[in-house]
Amino acid sequence: MGTVFHRGRLDGSARVLVIGQDPAQHETIVRRILVGEAGRRVQGFLAKLGITQSYVLVNTFLYSVYGSVKASTRRDPRLVAYRNRWLDALLVGTSVEAVLSLGKSADEAWQLWKATPAGQASSIVHAAVTHPTQPESSSKGDKAKLAAATEKLLQRWNAGLQVLSPAVAHPDAPRSLVLYGSAWAEGDRLPIPLIDFPAGLPAWMREQDGWAKRAGKDDLAKRRNITITVPKGFFRRRSRARRGRQGSL
Repeated sequence: MGTVFHRGRLDGSARVLVIGQDPAQHETIVRRILVGEAGRRVQGFLAKLGITQSYVLVNTFLYSVYGSVKASTRRDPRLVAYRNRWLDALLVGTSVEAVLSLGKSADEAWQLWKATPAGQASSIVHAAVTHPTQPESSSKGDKAKLAAATEKLLQRWNAGLQVLSPAVAHPDAPRSLVLYGSAWAEGDRLPIPLIDFPAGLPAWMREQDGWAKRAGKDDLAKRRNITITVPKGFFRRRSRARRGRQGSL
């Protein structure tokens, strides 16, 4: 349903670049990357680096590629060359001080860029970490597996923080590095700033997940079918608000 390019700052003020994988169902509708639970966890990670707004996030794939991606597709010269043009624009001669890649596809994208002349000339610090929602996808509803996978993810994220934190010389806010525990704690996931969303997006699309779900019997069907559920009472409240405004004219 079209390309989803980025989220964050494209004006040269970004200090941290985050490379994601591909837009999921919520991102496909909102037209920004990492706007669901994964995005809130990433906001928490960035805040631990002192970064509250000076970031830019781009994806490995601009289209949603639900399911696995063949190596021939991942390494298609046309796809890689186009993505590398984005990375060149974001990393060459800019203010970015650190790069974070989320998951295997994102790390592969970084490594392919590092193999280019621009990448080889770059000394920007990079850390590869587990994708934010990998524990949920890998545990398939098993609470014990979820807890174990979450603890493993947070250990990897702590390692990433310790690599990136010294490189972020110009944070948005002073900070002392506080590492994660063995499970998600209060403050580990943060709201996504309003400035990162398209204008006029309803609050229920910003504040919760679950309103968009893929539908279909196989990966191909799920790539092209997304069902949106509007919260109960939303249209009734909107109708009342309109009537109130009309009555006050």
